Amino acid sequence: MLKSLPTDSAGVVPSGVTVIGGGPAGLTAAYLLSKAGVPVTVLEADPTDVGGISRTAKYKGFRFDIGGHRFFSKSKEVEDFWTEILGNEMLDRPRLSRIFYRGQFYSYPLKAMEALSKLGVIESALCVLSYIKARVNPMPNPKSFEDWVTNQFGRRLYSIFFKTYTEKVWGMDCKDISADWAAQRIKGLSLATAIKNAILPKRKPKSKDKVIKSLIDSFRYPRLGPGMMWEACAGKIRENGGKILLGQYVNSCAYSDATKLWTITTKSVDGASHSFESAHVISSAPMRELVAMTTPGFSRQAVDAANGLNYREFLTVALMLKETKNIEDNWIYIHDPGVKVGRIQNFKSWSPYLVPDPSYACYGLEYFCFEGDGLWDMADADLVKLAAKEVETVGLAKASEILDGCVVRQKKAYPVYDDVYSKNVEIIRSEIAERYPNLHLVGRNGMHKYNNQDHAMMTAMLTVKNILAGGQAFDVWQVNQDAEYHESGASAQESSVSGLRMTPERLKAGA
Repeated sequence: MLKSLPTDSAGVVPSGVTVIGGGPAGLTAAYLLSKAGVPVTVLEADPTDVGGISRTAKYKGFRFDIGGHRFFSKSKEVEDFWTEILGNEMLDRPRLSRIFYRGQFYSYPLKAMEALSKLGVIESALCVLSYIKARVNPMPNPKSFEDWVTNQFGRRLYSIFFKTYTEKVWGMDCKDISADWAAQRIKGLSLATAIKNAILPKRKPKSKDKVIKSLIDSFRYPRLGPGMMWEACAGKIRENGGKILLGQYVNSCAYSDATKLWTITTKSVDGASHSFESAHVISSAPMRELVAMTTPGFSRQAVDAANGLNYREFLTVALMLKETKNIEDNWIYIHDPGVKVGRIQNFKSWSPYLVPDPSYACYGLEYFCFEGDGLWDMADADLVKLAAKEVETVGLAKASEILDGCVVRQKKAYPVYDDVYSKNVEIIRSEIAERYPNLHLVGRNGMHKYNNQDHAMMTAMLTVKNILAGGQAFDVWQVNQDAEYHESGASAQESSVSGLRMTPERLKAGA
């Protein structure tokens, strides 16, 4: 019971490091610290599950992946971490994704002949001409998502295969989305690259750091979903002497200049309050929330910057039915503006163990929304009806075939990359470095960076290295979507953090 936690005479739970958030970043940090013998306590708001957005939701024997998590990384350290935690429980799964547009399915990545036949000769020719125009006369210094993708693919393909889906995801015009998001999510991929990969014989890359993530053919996946990884990781942290406390809502982080220690206070689901004292705090909490609960308080400029950070919510409507079609896709991107759904997962294709009976199928229809809008506040029964109608529109099943449904909501699933987010993050980041020593930001929401799971883990790995070394040897902020983890020429078997070591030049530049 939480009330029986060991405390000192002042009622404070001692800990070398306190970790706020039990998602991939927080648990990675806690596991590595516990292995090194450092006392660590993880505070997770969810009363039942660890894993954050990488948890596995459960309903009547069905398991749901919240957003879809391919276990593939250019980082050998991350891959080794997954193997260490789950070993043989990791499955090798084929990767298959498609795009649904104007009533037709297109393979993703692009298959040249398929796209040509479905778009038609005239439309395909116009797409190629549009691409050539963009390459000959690209927009200099693209600032928006629209500008960046148009440079890479041409305006016509941007309009067909990027605009509608992206605006579903973010709920805003592509002109108002920073080019940073495109550079992170589809780095290294262009129309020429896609056609080359579709036409030419595939060659095995010399190392994983040469693979474009959007073009991978297979990935590893925990047998019972991503939550299996983080539940196992939590168990190992406890075995190492670390503490993981669920249902703990952090409401204050107070730093003492006199003692150089942090005091974190929480309220648990049973209404009890607790305090935790530590030399370091690792936070994967949303940056906006962290700024609001930190004392001494941030400057007015930093508070305003934090309040200017925005988030996109996400909900999954899982539909259960008897399998009548052999759908092999992991997920299908819905670019068609005629439906609200943005993406459809086929959970059975991620792992056959996510369904309790092989005769059943389970589709997860993913809707992107803001907390408090019409979709977010819609009753579960109405969402199930909407999803059943839309899965029929897409052609995966008839609405009458749906036997049951379940809704899973996820707050702050995506940090928004609008045109001012970068400036706001830099203001907060600079003030933390100046005023709050031993406060470390990690993970997607902690850094307001749209990181994949492996990149979130890498930020935690580097943070632990810095804590154990007693300095800032590695630049956590250089970890990014499809970041090149290696210095030029480094082998995939070498340390995947070599290229992120802090140098005097980076320090002078404020990197």
